[in-house]
This record gives sequence, C-alpha cells and structure tokens, in this order.
Amino acid sequence: MSRKPRKGYYVRGQFVAEGSELDEELRREQLADGPSKTELKAQSAELQALGEQLLSLRADLLQPLALPARLLEALQELQRITNFEGKRRQSQYVGKLMRQLPGEDVAAIRAALHEQRQGAARDTLRLHAAERWRERLVADDAALSAWIGQFPDSDAQQLRALVRQARKDAAAPADTAAARARGQAARQGRAWRELFQLIQAALARAEAAGPSPDDEAPYSDDTRAG
Repeated sequence: MSRKPRKGYYVRGQFVAEGSELDEELRREQLADGPSKTELKAQSAELQALGEQLLSLRADLLQPLALPARLLEALQELQRITNFEGKRRQSQYVGKLMRQLPGEDVAAIRAALHEQRQGAARDTLRLHAAERWRERLVADDAALSAWIGQFPDSDAQQLRALVRQARKDAAAPADTAAARARGQAARQGRAWRELFQLIQAALARAEAAGPSPDDEAPYSDDTRAG
C-alpha cells in the first residue's frame, strides 16, 4: 500500500510540510504576526549576553538600576561558578531572568553599559594624550608655551621644574637603544612619573569643565601656527 504524500510546499529547495513548525513560522513572517522563531532565538541570545555583561558593570552604575534580587543573586552565582557546564547553565538562567525584565529596565541596562564603555574610551584617550604631551614637553622647550596657552591654570613653575628634572634623569641614548632592543622601556626617574600625573590631572580637569567654543579639544597636543 502506497504512502499518502504529505501536503506541503518547497521554499528555496526545502520541503515544508503543512502544519509543521517551519510552516507556522513562515506563515507568521508572511502575516507579520510577530517575530519569527529565528528572531526570538537571536533576541534571547542577545539578552543573555547583555546579562553576562552586568558582571563587569561598575557598582556606581549597577546600583541605580535597582535590578530584581533574583537576577542579582543569579549574577553572583554565575561569577562564583568555575565549572564550564555549570557556568553555561547559569548563564542560560540569567538570560531567562533578563527576558522577564520590562523593556525600560533593559534599556537602562544598555545605557549603563554604554556609559561605562564611553568612560573607558575617554580614559584611554586621556592616557595616550598625557604620554604624548610628556614626550613633547621633555623634548621641546616650545611645548611648554603651548601647554600653558592651552591650560593656563597649570602651575607653570612646578611644570618647568619637573621638565628640567625629567631631562636630567633621562637615560642616555645608548641605554635607551639597548632597552628597546631587549623589548623593554628605558628606566625613568621620579620626575618623569610625576610629570605624567600632573599632565593627566590637567587633562581630566579640562574634560570635566568641558571645552569652550573657542578652545581646542583638551586632548589635542598640536600647536597652531602663529
């Protein structure tokens, strides 16, 4: 006795039986009757990853979110677990709790994580700018005038003293070349480190104050032609 053929149709070479899960998913997509199974799976994975990122969120950004106690406890447990399979299961549980949050709470979590990333990027930018300014100040007398012009509130006397001492303490060119050949940085004196701290603090104050319309960006170490 021949088998009765199943009713269905082909989509991109794949047979889709009527009434199957794939058939229902395709019908929902055609009718715009909500997200497809694929979309729901992607949303679930994204929320799980978002929940895992909460482990790295600073306390001052985490506390204002007022997350449910169950989610906070689940995150603490996730951080404690070291077993791979246990960690995977706990991550899935965190994702489940994340899916239960209202949309506004998820939006607040995204905003807090974005704020932390922006802050980290600013810190890195400031660090590199401080390194460049330090190198210029020690290498070029004209850089001191450029610095004072851009940061007039700086203690010029202290800055000059640190620059002079950093120059005195600087390693000889031969020692610097030898250190670089070994993949190391040349050893510097205390003034070199204090100069960096002074510069970085000035850049941070300028960042907090915000640039005025006529000012250069606080991280700029370029001089303008007169």
